[in-house]
Order: sequence, then C-alpha cells, then structure tokens
Amino acid sequence: MKALKFFSKLTLLLLMVSFTACSDDDDVTMDPTEEELNIVEAAQATTELSTLVSALIKADESANNDLVAALSSEGTFTVFAPTNQAFNDLLAQLNGFDSLDDFSSQQLQDLLAVILTYHVVADAAVLSSDLNDGQTITTLQGSTLEVSTQGGVFIDDATTVDAQVTTADIEVSNGVVHIIDKVLLPQTILDELADIILVPITDLAIGNENLQNLVAALVAADGDLPTVLRGDGPFTVLAPTDDAFETFLDGAELSDIPVDILTNVLLNHVISGEVSSTDLTGLGSGYTSTLATGAGDQNVSLFFDTTNGVSFNGVSSVVTPDVLALNGIVHVVDAVINIPNIVDHAVANPGLSSLVGALTDGGNTTFTDLLSNEEETFTVFAPGNDAFSAFTNPNSNDINVILSNHVVVGAAAFSSGLTNSYINTAAEFADDENVSLYINVDDGVTLNGISNVATADIVASNGVIHTVDTVIDLPTVVTFATADPNFSTLVQALTDLTPSTDFVDVLSAQNGAGSDPFTVFAPTNTAFDALASIPAEADLIPILQHHVVANANIRSGDLTDGISATTLEGDDITINLPGTGDNIADITDGAGNNGIGIDAVDVQAINGVIHVIDTVLIPDTTN
Repeated sequence: MKALKFFSKLTLLLLMVSFTACSDDDDVTMDPTEEELNIVEAAQATTELSTLVSALIKADESANNDLVAALSSEGTFTVFAPTNQAFNDLLAQLNGFDSLDDFSSQQLQDLLAVILTYHVVADAAVLSSDLNDGQTITTLQGSTLEVSTQGGVFIDDATTVDAQVTTADIEVSNGVVHIIDKVLLPQTILDELADIILVPITDLAIGNENLQNLVAALVAADGDLPTVLRGDGPFTVLAPTDDAFETFLDGAELSDIPVDILTNVLLNHVISGEVSSTDLTGLGSGYTSTLATGAGDQNVSLFFDTTNGVSFNGVSSVVTPDVLALNGIVHVVDAVINIPNIVDHAVANPGLSSLVGALTDGGNTTFTDLLSNEEETFTVFAPGNDAFSAFTNPNSNDINVILSNHVVVGAAAFSSGLTNSYINTAAEFADDENVSLYINVDDGVTLNGISNVATADIVASNGVIHTVDTVIDLPTVVTFATADPNFSTLVQALTDLTPSTDFVDVLSAQNGAGSDPFTVFAPTNTAFDALASIPAEADLIPILQHHVVANANIRSGDLTDGISATTLEGDDITINLPGTGDNIADITDGAGNNGIGIDAVDVQAINGVIHVIDTVLIPDTTN
C-alpha cells in the first residue's frame, strides 16, 4: 500500500511538471481532451488550482490519508475547488500559519484532510444545472453544505461567509469540478482550530457567548455596522461584556435607545487601526480617536491609561486583551463607554485632577452644570496639574472668574481652524462684558502670550478641550498689548522709549486700584511706521497718554456720532459714526487730524477695553 501511495505521489509530481507548462495564467481553459483527465490531473493542469494540488499532497503526508489516489480513482465525484487566492485567504485567517508548510504535524495534516474532503461529494457528478436554491449536499467529510442560487451559485459552510462558484461545470473523467473563491470550513474545523483561526470581528463576537448583547446592539443599531466590522479594517474594538451592557441599559431595552445614539455609542468602541495592549502600555496614557462623531462632526477622543491595567475614559477596563481577529484586534472590556462630554473628559484624565478640584471646590456645581450641557458647545483651555501648581494668583482674582476665562461658549474651536485672533471667554468684566482671549498660532498655539497648548483637539460630545501649560490669569490691557505682535512698537514706546513713566504699572491697575478702567485706542505697528520718526521721550509721553481715556470702559456699543472723550493727556478726541471706507468709526485727535480709522473694537480686558486704530493720535501741542 505504501509503495502504491509513493507511486501515486511520484506520478502526481511528474504530472505537475508536465501540466503546469500548459497554463500561463489563472484563467480556466479546457480543451477537448481534458474530459479524459481525472480530477487531480485537471487540477494540475489549472494554474489557479496549484495550491489545491499542494494541499492534497501536504494532507497525504499523514499516513492516515491518500487523497490524491482517491480523487484519481474511477469513482464519481463532485469537487468544489478553491482557488489559490482562497487558500491565501484561509492562511491569513490562521494565526501563526504563513504557508501550507506550517501544517507540519500529522494532526494538522489530518485536519487539512478534513477540510479538503469537505469540498468533495462522492458518488455523484452534480452540474450547476442540478443545483437548487436551499439544496443540502452531504460531503465526503460527513457534514453538509447548503446551496443558494440567488444572484449566482453560492455554497454555505459553517462560517458566516459563503463561497461563490466562479467557474462551473468543468467535466472530467471521474466527475465534475466547480471552482470557488473560498475554502469551505466545517464546524469540526472551527471547533478544532478555535484558538488559532481568525474570523472577522463581527463573527468573533457572534461566536463568543459573553458578547451576545454586543451582537444584539450591533443588529439594533445602524444596519451597516455588522458589515463594517466584517470589512478589511484593520479595527481595534473594545467589546463590552453582556454584564456591561446590562449595567448600561439599567433595565431599559435596546429598542428604547434611539438608533442614532446607539450607533454612535457603539462606534465609540471602534478605533481605526490595530492597537494591542502592548502598544498602549508602551505609550502609558494619552488620547486616541474612535469612529464615533462628536462636536463639529469630529471623531470623539478616547483617553487610555495603563497605570493599573488598561482603562478607557476612566470608566471601562480591559478584562481580556488582544483577541486576534481577521481584520483587527478585540479587547473585551467591563463597561460600555458612553460618548464623553467636556466634564467626563476632564474627570477621566488624572493630569487634570487639579482643574477638576478647582472647578468643584466646596461643592461648586456651576462649571460642571455648564460644561455638561449637551445643548451648548464649548471650547475649554484646560490647565494641567503642573500649571495649577505653578500659579500664584498674583492679583488675587476670583478663581471662579479665572476658570471662566478658560471657557469659550458657543463654539468648538479646533486647532486646524485657529488663527491669530481674539475670541470672548465666559469670564466677564463688570458682570456684563465678556473678557477677550488672544490666540496666536505663529509657533504652536499660544494664549494671551503666556499659555501654550500642550494637547490639542480632545473631542467631546459638546465641544473640544485643549490642555495648556499655564493658567490663563485675567488679562489687563497691558496683557493684550504684549501678547499681540501687531502692538510690538506700542509696547516698545510704553516701556523702553519712555523709561521715566511707568506706563505698565499705570495700565495694569484693576479693581479700582488706579485710574482704571481704561479705554485704550491702540495704534498698530503700521500706524507707528507711518510716522516720519518716533518722537523723543518728552514728546512721546503726551502722545501715548492721548490714546488712553481713564475711568471708563467705553465699548463700541456705547459710541454715538460726535461723542467726545478726554484723554489722560488732557485733550479730547471725537468719534464719528459710521466710519469712512473700511473704518468702523473715525477719530479726530486733539491736533485736529481726522479720518483716523478704528479697525477693530472691543478687545475686553479685566481693567478696560482696547480699540485698534490705524494712525497714531497727536494731541494739541499749542495748549
């Protein structure tokens, strides 16, 4: 028998050499003499079935198998023959298998034989015209296959993905061959190779008895989700256990949750790309993005921390890591991860614990109530713990007002959309005017010239967080002058060029400690460039004083046509509305120069307001 088996293999190898030369590509072409070939010989003559031939030989390396001889015999068979690509796809599903050579033991070779005999129907040559929709066929392996003829001819095995017949009715001397695009797998093989066979993530969940609520949720949500998670990926899926879903539902039914909300929650457990627990541990902690949608239609951020195991958003921990799937990796987690709002993100990140403590000090709920509002949108510049440790509150400002100065209400400002500009925060001057914040993006993102964004674009359901390295104290008019590079010449004039007058000290006064509040008409660098030269100190001091109105916070809404105000220098300036050309308003200075344009208004500080002008104001030098 062994000699016969050896002779069969030797014959097969010789036939492979002679027949391989007959085909230069993967197309199946039959000539009139091929009906004289048996199944094995026909496979040898077809390039796209070369891996099937190799699989038959590999299976026969076990003393228990003689498949080549069987399929070369005079019996009658129907064979569903997988293509080379189908075998490549199977190997990709088997963790640790790169080629047929990895079927290196008799046990594995016998399992390969089980797979191959699952493709054979004995004692019948079944043509495609003989196949009916719903028909069940018993294979040589002993299990059954089901046929579908809807939109083609499909063969259903024990997996969730059918094989399609791509070339039908190749008649040979001992039966008929149908070429298919997938290796068929019986339940026996799925059970035997459960630890190494990789299936798409959806099918992995379906096969896990502890993830059935997740499967039900996928079905109840967007109908495309199960299909998406069968796609190429790769994906990283955080799969909540059945108990996790029961806790999340809290007695409700999946049908009680609107489909769009349920879909987004499920997508909050999916990360694009394959991220192992080792990858996360190597990073320590940080943010990644899920496929869920948050503020501004951006992908929601997910905080991971590996200080004690692997946890997500501070609410869900990995109980089973690194379950490999065909299209990614699954980490089983013990809690459903809801879409986080601004407060949820702050609480989840231990690097923001000082901020959370300041926000909630003494049971204060003002900020948590505000920033949990899902009907509003926020941008929060969140100081880290080190920033709070370094902050001394030199002006003894109300910490709640300082914290408000880190919050922008009504907009989710993502880093990609930031420009050198002013925005208003939730902090207020005199309880009615929102304080401004200057953003500069010339080198990273800097706020009011003192605080830099360390981590940008932490996306929540109701806004975005940027962590910053310095607490942003309440700004004075001096703060904005020094922060905005458009005022660098003005700052030089107020400091280096007028050392005998401490303009910085004067204009930093707040809470009624000096002549505050101030209304400052701030000339830009371009305005100073238009001068023939910057005057000497004695003449420059009254010029600078002529730009400041003391003891008044005059905003654009307070202006009327022809209004006059007395400056620190002593002369009046007159404002006319509307302005000429592109000017918001026109100013006539103390020297009678008119048409001076106000280009921007209402840069609000804690001790006054700035309006930007395009020309240096000159006082009356005759009085």
